[in-house]
Amino acid sequence: MNDHDVLPIRRDDPDSASAPDQPPTGAERITRHRPRSAPDRTARLLSAIAGVSAERASDLLNALGGLESLAFAPEPTLVGAGLSRSRAALVHAAFELARHSIGARPQIGRRLSGASEVWMHMRARLAGLPAEEFWAIGLDVRHRVVLDSMLARGSLAGVEIHPRDVFRPLIKAGVAAVLFCHNHPSGDPEPSRADIELTARLREVGTLCGIEVLDHVVVGASGFVSLAERGWR
Repeated sequence: MNDHDVLPIRRDDPDSASAPDQPPTGAERITRHRPRSAPDRTARLLSAIAGVSAERASDLLNALGGLESLAFAPEPTLVGAGLSRSRAALVHAAFELARHSIGARPQIGRRLSGASEVWMHMRARLAGLPAEEFWAIGLDVRHRVVLDSMLARGSLAGVEIHPRDVFRPLIKAGVAAVLFCHNHPSGDPEPSRADIELTARLREVGTLCGIEVLDHVVVGASGFVSLAERGWR
């Protein structure tokens, strides 16, 4: 039962059946006419973008599972939730712009020092995605960014990775080292056994190719895990 559900009066209750109608007490009048709780700031901000009332924006957030789900919702999902096509496109674009501002792609030639910087660049792009994506950040001998590329996209359950497909663009770009990164749509960044085994294979192939695998960062909604910092296990 929800908090707002009302228990019906049993008409077969002799006390209720015989009791004359009574005017509502002050407490009952307050309960019957209690207004909806005021929309929070998130709903008010969404209402301004979506062109709907703050109450409707709050309903939209609830229907889609909260702000994080809304942020990664495709335009058809937003239309299905009741927004017009133009407003759905506007809301989708606003969140894309926010992701670019929070997690801008690493600049070519900029030095990356480790997992925390990978997380800084990748969190907005990957943390809330409904499917796994596998990325590589290729570095030169001074650990400056040479390329930043998504190598595979999978499903909610995982992504299929072949080492030959991973290292082909890295060899072509002439990188000296690489940082791998992928997301867990579940939100939990804890590496799976498959993640650990894949990383071991990639490190072996990297050694054969002369490309050092510096780290494999797993991104979730609650944070990240660096396999290198955990001793690759």
